Amino acid sequence: MDYYLLLLPLAMILLLSKLLGIGARHIGIPQVVGMLLAGVLLGLIKYIPGQTIFTENTMKGIEVLAEIGVILIMFSAGLETDVKQIKATGVASLVITSLGVIVPMVLGFVVAGLFFGFDSAHLHSNIFYGVILTATSVSVTVATLKELGKLNSKAGTAIISAAILDDIIGVIILSVVLGLSTNTGTNVWMVLLKTVLFFVFTFGVGFVVRYIFKWLENHYEHHRRLPIFGVCLAFFYAYAAEKWFGIADITGAYVAGMVLCGDKTSEYIERRTDIASYMIFTPIFFAKIGLNVDFAGLDLKTVGFGLSFVLAGILGKLIGCGVGAKISRFDLKDSFRCGVGMMCRAEVCLICANKGINAGLIDASIQPFLLILIIFTSFVTPLLLKWSYKKEQIELVS
Repeated sequence: MDYYLLLLPLAMILLLSKLLGIGARHIGIPQVVGMLLAGVLLGLIKYIPGQTIFTENTMKGIEVLAEIGVILIMFSAGLETDVKQIKATGVASLVITSLGVIVPMVLGFVVAGLFFGFDSAHLHSNIFYGVILTATSVSVTVATLKELGKLNSKAGTAIISAAILDDIIGVIILSVVLGLSTNTGTNVWMVLLKTVLFFVFTFGVGFVVRYIFKWLENHYEHHRRLPIFGVCLAFFYAYAAEKWFGIADITGAYVAGMVLCGDKTSEYIERRTDIASYMIFTPIFFAKIGLNVDFAGLDLKTVGFGLSFVLAGILGKLIGCGVGAKISRFDLKDSFRCGVGMMCRAEVCLICANKGINAGLIDASIQPFLLILIIFTSFVTPLLLKWSYKKEQIELVS
């Protein structure tokens, strides 16, 4: 493929993604939604007879760049992990997270089973549908709690800590399920052993890497070579995970970020990495998902499953995290806030789905419904949180 054929599609993706991302932010929803919608709109070009913009060859180029985008997103997510925050809230966050992962995963599995069957041929597929619903994105929740001045409240602290643990557990589950699903006949214990060995390897190497980065920071404070070396680590870990341990590459990238998190260099590395990521690769990844959304293949069964799946995604977090908070002796209001705050979905949910589609585990027809889930929870979460604090704010004013 002549490389210049890729330039016009990329220009269109980046321009429309930015414009719709700005529009999404202005109405109080994540920019990710704007990027997704950009892809959906640009995808309509594919239906024009004789069009030469989004061809099979250009789509292959876009997919390669999109995969790099995923790795950078997950590396950034790892850098944001706050281990101290997890330690501060302790058992409560663990209980909230555990039920916030188990309940939606079970509901997703059951919904998929009811529509496609519980036989062995659909077992891995059904499990993977459940895995997709374990992911949480609390960026909207954090912004809302900041606005209300409740970010450091009991519920606010629990939500942030639980979301961090949620990401860690979700990524591990994703790797194990993918490992079991894509290695037919492989012993379960072998997959689990490889997963354990991967974490031993990455954190063992990471112990040395942290000292190297500390030395670099002391001698070359906030030098651009730090984010460059950080991205090198992300790419190396992603490669090692996929090639040597049979673990998802995004897990490697996420762990690379965790290795550097909490260090004084991590904030600078994250900021510089995000510039490159959100300038080029991240919009391409989300636009690619939108480009691949196909409404033509939707039938009554697919629509029924998709809507049931969205409902399972909403209720799974609301009930799971809410009950987890109640078990942890939160009052009814704070339990409700924890459930609502953990309800949002965004990039990790889409990344999980994308991995499942690429592995042939799930059907691409789920993507429009994930878009509905993201948009709905992004709008409803801040409204419900504001409503839950409304009485307290009135009492403070009076």
